[in-house]
Amino acid sequence: MSLPQDHPSRIWRLRTQTLRRGDVPLLMGIVNVTPDSFSDGGRFLDHRAAVDHAGELIEQGADIIDIGGESTRPYAEPVSAAEEIDRVIPVIEPLAAAGRVPVSIDTRKAEVARAALAAGAEIVNDVEGLRDARMRELAAEFQPGLCVMHMRGTPETMQDDPCYADVVEEVGEYLAMRRRELIELGIPASRICIDPGIGFGKTTAHNVELLCHVDRFLEMGSPVLIGHSRKGFLGKLIGDPQADRSAATIGVSVIMALRGVTVLRIHDVGAVRRALLCSLAVADQLKL
Repeated sequence: MSLPQDHPSRIWRLRTQTLRRGDVPLLMGIVNVTPDSFSDGGRFLDHRAAVDHAGELIEQGADIIDIGGESTRPYAEPVSAAEEIDRVIPVIEPLAAAGRVPVSIDTRKAEVARAALAAGAEIVNDVEGLRDARMRELAAEFQPGLCVMHMRGTPETMQDDPCYADVVEEVGEYLAMRRRELIELGIPASRICIDPGIGFGKTTAHNVELLCHVDRFLEMGSPVLIGHSRKGFLGKLIGDPQADRSAATIGVSVIMALRGVTVLRIHDVGAVRRALLCSLAVADQLKL
């Protein structure tokens, strides 16, 4: 789906700067400062290792670095706000001070978001879609970029028999409601990025249905983020749940780029970026 350069989904206003999708989607590089995240838990728990990894992702072409201190994989145990802050702030501070790309905090806790914004974060990425009134108040106060995601239940319960009459309609209605609430609080639509929550309280069939109808979310008039990287449904689609899912991630990334998605949240930034540059250059010649 070809969207005009001035389409509102292409522009994401952050706390002090503005990002614009160009020929390829913006790439949000993932840095999990956790011992138990599903793909890379424990690899970057050391603060220095996490900062170094973020630097590598930036060199590979990341437009945003998303820092998370609590795993939100299915059935993950929650951690305290204090522990989460201790994990993420020593990573956010040097990255924000360097100013190479904006930093996002991946958290569902208002205390953590406040500490991250004080440390220089530009984006709050909340898997609970700002359900917490304190998170909405903080967003109105600081006016950061927001990523508002749909999730049924919590990470501890979200995969317990997820059921929808119409997953696209229900997720769309939820995100439209959240977006409307935030706008009524004085947060411009251009600061609100919406995320249908691939893998969060959905079956493989639900995830595929949402990806196939991503235009439904782009029509809302805000940036759209898709976070499919290395997720379990990709393994099921290729017939091997234990397989390396990097190639599958790239395949879906190309389709989402062609559909006009604004932001892709990615582990393998370099590989995805190279695939997008090549595939979109060919697609442009074919007028796809």
